[in-house]
Parts: sequence; structure tokens; C-alpha cells
Amino acid sequence: MSYEELVFDVFAKNCTSRPVMDTVAGRWGILSMAALLDGTHRFNELRRRVDGVSEKMLSQTLHALERDGLVLRTVQSTIPPRVEYSLTDAGRRIATKLLELIELVEAEMPGIAVAQARYDDSR
Repeated sequence: MSYEELVFDVFAKNCTSRPVMDTVAGRWGILSMAALLDGTHRFNELRRRVDGVSEKMLSQTLHALERDGLVLRTVQSTIPPRVEYSLTDAGRRIATKLLELIELVEAEMPGIAVAQARYDDSR
């Protein structure tokens, strides 16, 4: 059976889309991909943009996104080598949706903050 014939269902416990969803929908995946929508970034530029991510977590996230075909890692043969990260076409499509989610969450934060305070006060 070829990949084109496979049916992916993220709700099925053994679906191979679940690890991809974990990477993409995790905190660092969402933020890294959304940051890369701005364009190509070097590692430290991306790390500064995604405030709070450790070097280790950003590296792991970028490797996973590269493996999934969502991020392109380009090494230029300069001294020292220059490594840049950018989104693939699939990465760009997914990141666009993630940015919509980020913007929606940010827009809803006033109401969320009220709900959180009400919940916390009732406990």
C-alpha cells in the first residue's frame, strides 16, 4: 500500500499523524512555525523570537519539523557554516492556520482572563 492510499485518522490511537500533531500543536512547534511565517531565520534569531524556548527544545522541535517535511534546514558552506530555517509549502499552509489560532486565542484573552479569575475565586 502506498502513502497515497493510506487513510489517516488522528483520532485512531495508532495513526501516524499523532506524533506529527504532537510536534505541530505543541507550544514550541506552534510558536516556531508561526515565527517562520515571517521568513527565513537563523537558529539564534528564531530562539530570540520564540521567547522562553531553550536551545535544546528549539533544536528538537526544528529537527522533528524538518523530519515531517514542514521545515527546511539549509546549510550554506561558509566559514563558519550558516544554517537557516524556513517553511516548506506544507509548513506554510499549516503555519497559516496556526497563526489564525494564535490570533483567535489572543483576541479571546480578556474573556478568558475573566473566566479564569471567576473559576479561581470559586475554589
